[in-house]
Amino acid sequence: MNGSCHCGAVKFTFDGRPTRLVQCNCSICRRLSPLWAHGPEGKITVYAAPDATIAYVWGDKGLAFHTCKTCGCTTHWAGLEETSPQNMAANMRMCDPKEIRDIPVRLFDGAESWTFLG
Repeated sequence: MNGSCHCGAVKFTFDGRPTRLVQCNCSICRRLSPLWAHGPEGKITVYAAPDATIAYVWGDKGLAFHTCKTCGCTTHWAGLEETSPQNMAANMRMCDPKEIRDIPVRLFDGAESWTFLG
């Protein structure tokens, strides 16, 4: 599956089809409203110039959320921890809605319990 920011400066490929998408309610996700598809580096490949995104890091500094400098779309996050730097998630809202409409969405409570709901 392929996705891109609005202007096309940042593109990604998710190898295959995700079995589920994740909607999180943490402080950043509730503002961005992404639908995440998780996978290791290699499952998700990002195509962009090195300076095409702004990386936003906060809190425990374990993730960098990447947003296109030109159009402002948040396209993906990448893990920063030395034990799992390959962890990534692609924002599947950057894909054609027809491609993702049948993929189940699981709600994740990133605000309080750090568990899946339901």
